[in-house]
Formats: sequence, C-alpha cells, structure tokens
Amino acid sequence: METGSIAMNNGYTDPILAWYEANARDLPWRAPSATPWGVLVSEIMLQQTPVSRVLPVWHEWTARWPTAAALAAEPSGEAVRAWGRLGYPRRALRLHGSAQAIVERHGGEVPSSHEDLLALPGIGSYTAAAVASFAFRQRHAVLDTNVRRVFARLLSGDEYPPKSQTKAEVAQAESVLPLDPPTAARWSVAVMELGALVCTARTPRCVDCPVLDRCTWHLNGRPAYDGPPRRGQTYAGTDRQCRGRLLAVLRQAEGPVEKPALDIVWSDALQRERALDTLIADGLVDPLEDGRYALPG
Repeated sequence: METGSIAMNNGYTDPILAWYEANARDLPWRAPSATPWGVLVSEIMLQQTPVSRVLPVWHEWTARWPTAAALAAEPSGEAVRAWGRLGYPRRALRLHGSAQAIVERHGGEVPSSHEDLLALPGIGSYTAAAVASFAFRQRHAVLDTNVRRVFARLLSGDEYPPKSQTKAEVAQAESVLPLDPPTAARWSVAVMELGALVCTARTPRCVDCPVLDRCTWHLNGRPAYDGPPRRGQTYAGTDRQCRGRLLAVLRQAEGPVEKPALDIVWSDALQRERALDTLIADGLVDPLEDGRYALPG
C-alpha cells in the first residue's frame, strides 16, 4: 500500500500495512459497509473478550438494534439480557446509555468528533480513539492491550508493557503514527491485528513478524520480563462467577423472579447475597417492592 508522501516513514509502516493487507481477518465491523454504530458496538464488546465470542452476539445485536435509536428505545434490561455470556455486563448498560446520549445529543448519529465520543457515557480514551479512527478514518493513537504489547517489544525492547498505560507509551505511539489520517487509521488496526495474531502474549510467532529485523526485543535476545508479577485472572468460585449465575436466571426468565430462583444457583449464601447486592448497586438488577427481582427497566 502506498502510504503517501506526508505519511511518516518510520521503517515499520509499509511492512506492517503490507502484512495486514495479506493477513487481516475478515470481520464485519471492518467491512466497508460497517456503520459507525456497528463499530462502536464492536469496540465495547471486544473489551477483555475474544473475537470468537463477540462475533455471534455482535451479529444478533446489530440485527436487532441496527442504530443507536433502536437500542435507546428499549429498556436497559433488554441490553443486559441480549448481552448473554460475554461477561462484564456493565458494558451493556454503558452501550445503552451511549445510545440514549447519541439520540439526545446527536440526532441518533454516532458523532465523529473525538471530543464528542469521549463525552458519551462510559466511553474512555481508548474507545473514543478507536471509533474516531476505525469508523471515521481519523488520526489518533489507538492503544489497546495488543498494540501496547507490540510497541513494548518493537520499540522499547520489553516483553510486556507496564501494567497501566503511561504518558510515555502514548507519546511513543504518536511518534510512529502516520501523518495521513486514513493511513494512520489503517496502521492502528494493522498493529492491533499483528498483536492479536503474531505478537501474542505467551507464544509470539516471531518468525511470521514482518518487522522482525527491526524489533528491539528480538535484537536484544528476547530478554524475559522482569517487572511486577503478572497474575492471570481466576473465575471459578469468584463473585464474578456468582454474579453471572444470578444474571443468567434473570436473562432466561420472561419476567421478575422470586428470590428462591436465585438462591438455588449458588450455595454460598454470604457470597450470593454480596454478589446480588453489587448487581443491584451496578444497576444490573432491580429489586421490586414485592420481593421479586428483575432486569433493569
């Protein structure tokens, strides 16, 4: 791909873009027909969730709610119900809140301005930059977990990036971002894909990397990570699993449920009540006056 004379020639751009052209996955939110709303939905769903789990739910959502206005017209509980088993269900509430704000502030159209995107409920700096880049072909540094890992290895020589994003990482990402906005948007998704498919966390396929000869980590002998311990997330037996069990009961029910229907799915009463309290506090469950429980709205 020709990056254009105004694009920054950093030695990485052309090889990574060429690799992306040949190896990119065919994902619906990357298609020319994808709408800004479809891109926004995908970005929220893909947070901490693999593509394989997101794909069927994204198709169901965009078929049922092809626009922000369609989702905003329904109760927030329907968003929670349709979220299914994607995990971190507060994301469903954030999407519903964003849909309402898009209708109220922007006439139902996802705003193209990074500032306006950032002002939507629950939209952080990463999501605003990603939607502005991927839906509107703007120039923004898009730093998800995969991109941060690629840049840590390629540019800094570290096996993994810092636990929390730093200003230095943002500055580094901006320093290699092509100047031409459409090329910058393509570059951002290409680096993300490289991290997802080749420069993976545990078993990087360095032999397939298009910029292996320029990778600082590789050239330095691939030194092992020596930062704070990286602990994997557990799920079995946690409050998070308990919350998921309780929400599953409500999603599958046609209406409010009695308390015993929730009690039966988790034997530890203290943990179950704690999980239920947090679901209520998060706005994911409504306690009704008659003692039953329902999805919000």
